[in-house]
Amino acid sequence: MALFSKEPDKNIKTQPTTTGPAPTSSTASFTPPTHSAPPTSRASASTAEGRACLDRGSKITGKVVFEGAARIEGEVDGEINAKDSLVIGESAVITAQIRAASVSVAGKVSGDIVATQRIEIRPNAKVSGNITAPVLVVHEGAQFEGHCSMQPEGVREDRKITVFPKEERVAQVAGGQKLA
Repeated sequence: MALFSKEPDKNIKTQPTTTGPAPTSSTASFTPPTHSAPPTSRASASTAEGRACLDRGSKITGKVVFEGAARIEGEVDGEINAKDSLVIGESAVITAQIRAASVSVAGKVSGDIVATQRIEIRPNAKVSGNITAPVLVVHEGAQFEGHCSMQPEGVREDRKITVFPKEERVAQVAGGQKLA
């Protein structure tokens, strides 16, 4: 189910409207405006500004999925998944679990953020929750409360834990003493 289409509506037809008397000159003509989509390229799809936008005044509860780059300035409560970059603007208030390629936060986020590329917390941002990303940028003035992991999720689950003995135990064993 797609609520927003990336393709422009090709069925838009504009009708000329006249509010006054018809033109008397034979040189007068009406040229209807044309609707053209902005050029689509891979570079423009991955810009931080985003192609999809939830502007101020938007309030969404539930799961939101973005296929490309996106920007949020409104309120979201639930879950956000973006396959590309996600920009959370200064007016945004997010209470959600976030998964995206890269996330830039300038607003308020309460919930965990997982990014496969990077997370950037801008100067006026407030983030409360755990974050996971291979690259983390926290600007001066930003507020972050939670735990941070800079390893991919798969590496965290598969890693081995090695416990080294304390130095005094090693010294006791080397000296021939028994441990209690």
